[in-house]
Amino acid sequence: MNHQQLTTFCTVLGEGSMTAAADKLFLTQPAVSQQIRNLEEDLGVNLLERGVRKVKPTLQGQLLFDYARKILHLTQQAEVAIQTMSQELSGNLRIGTQNSIGLFLISPIVGLFLKHNSRLNIKLIYGTPESIIDEMKKGEIDIAILPDTQVEFGQSVDDQYESKFLLKDEMWLVGTGKDPSLPKTISMNQFTSRPIIYYSEMYNAFRKQLENKLEETNAQFIPVFEADNVGTLKRVIESGLGWGFLPSFSIRKQVRTGRLSHVMVEDLMFAVNINLYSKKTAESRKMSEVFYRALYQQTLNQ
Repeated sequence: MNHQQLTTFCTVLGEGSMTAAADKLFLTQPAVSQQIRNLEEDLGVNLLERGVRKVKPTLQGQLLFDYARKILHLTQQAEVAIQTMSQELSGNLRIGTQNSIGLFLISPIVGLFLKHNSRLNIKLIYGTPESIIDEMKKGEIDIAILPDTQVEFGQSVDDQYESKFLLKDEMWLVGTGKDPSLPKTISMNQFTSRPIIYYSEMYNAFRKQLENKLEETNAQFIPVFEADNVGTLKRVIESGLGWGFLPSFSIRKQVRTGRLSHVMVEDLMFAVNINLYSKKTAESRKMSEVFYRALYQQTLNQ
């Protein structure tokens, strides 16, 4: 049992399938399957229940998953501590992002940086992607974590910032995991059959796709609840008041543990790249490289 096997195992459960894990880890699907088989052989137990569309942990698999996440988190802490101390990070670091990304990706690692860099001051700025892009153009942001600015908003920041791919996010339709009548798959003409919880800050390209599909089916709806905070929306959906589309990155844990159920929408698929943008300065490059490694490890732990 080694670090790579544990990372792959956690990613398979986090993504829900061998294929999705392979895409995230930049491996082939057979390579991922072989790592899981090797891990099962080493431990002498079956760790996964392999379904047609999704894998689930066995009792032993769930136990290993709980321990593996702790191990990987401690490894991440050690790496960040060593890297930041060796780089001697100091000064002001202004990070811009939107709520759904910052809450579940950036916030957990901020403490690691501050703990080992007493001369580093971090300012985390939440806003709409458009407002963050405006601040970037003014030079008021050192590092930004945003959906691809060119694809999503038709705005390039290449003259001032370097970009690096961080993760691929999707929009998932989810309902409460307590409702056994929740369908596994629907078509868009069934979307308005239940009360709708609406995320007002969803990705622009996805909003357009959703509106076009609803127009095609002549469907109209008034949300029973609308907010721009993913955490609040998750709790509302978990309580059984309706279903809605949320960024997959922010709800994988709830789907994996059964608190939320992912409903496949046959005729509406969406994915967008989330990138890290850093200023083209020597100081920003040094900080962004360490920050990127920590962020990427954080994506594997989700």
